[in-house]
Amino acid sequence: MVRKAKAIGVDIGGTNMRVALIDNSGKVLQKRKQPSRDGDLLEQLTSMVSELVNDDVVGIGLAVAGVIDRERQVVVSSPNLEEAEGKELVSSLKEEFSLEVKMENDANAAALGEHWVGAGRGLKSFVMLTLGTGIGGGVVHDGRLLDVASELGHITVEADGIRCLCGNNGCLESYASARAMVSRVVDALEQGEESQLRQCCEGNIYKITAEDIYNFALEGDMLARETLKEAGRYLGVGIASLVNIFSPEAVIIGGGLVGAWNIIVEEAKKEAQRRAFKTLIEDVEFLPASLGDDAGVVGAASMILK
Repeated sequence: MVRKAKAIGVDIGGTNMRVALIDNSGKVLQKRKQPSRDGDLLEQLTSMVSELVNDDVVGIGLAVAGVIDRERQVVVSSPNLEEAEGKELVSSLKEEFSLEVKMENDANAAALGEHWVGAGRGLKSFVMLTLGTGIGGGVVHDGRLLDVASELGHITVEADGIRCLCGNNGCLESYASARAMVSRVVDALEQGEESQLRQCCEGNIYKITAEDIYNFALEGDMLARETLKEAGRYLGVGIASLVNIFSPEAVIIGGGLVGAWNIIVEEAKKEAQRRAFKTLIEDVEFLPASLGDDAGVVGAASMILK
């Protein structure tokens, strides 16, 4: 029997670290998940990879939140994962496992995954946005991932807006990410705004999550609904600019917040259609990412297997 080549795909985000064993058809065979701030980052990474590596594995693909120096293969800047900055993750894994190791930005990797076996399969051009702790992005043009930073979450949507962790003011991430929505809700509750959200987390408003906000929005809570709608409007502002620049066939949206599609993304779609050039956006599809949490690990593995 001929063995199929396999790779380890790793996705290190601002909240969780995911490691998976992937075959050369893009199928996830095994996977692990832990909080990404659970001790020393390199030790945790090495330990999780060692649980899945076997004789069929030909390499390791790393998807990491932040700006990647592709030549040096290190994380230069990561507002949501500062502990990864400057760490010799690639060289350390090469030495530990004697395998090929490649690194890419996590949202770029998610775009690669969706292009390989997900919602972007068969498309020549699309913009991918991942909505989670922060907002990441990747751009596929003419069938290939653009070799650019693609820090789409840090495009400015409000000139004198909220200070972002990256140092800029008014970033898309500061208005439409999970962290941004939680911050808006907590601020409103601190100022005495009425909301059923006070009932969750045993009354501790500082433990509210984006999932809580979505669940209470479904129950009709006005603060929760307005928070999601506002995030959607700002997302639409950002998408309009991206459509005007890249003229994609589709905008693919993934990440932990995609479950709130019926509120956030529908609002974003309306706002983007209102702002972008009509001839550029009228045929653009808005698609949910199909790989879910696996997009990053699948895309990371594709750097080795494709």
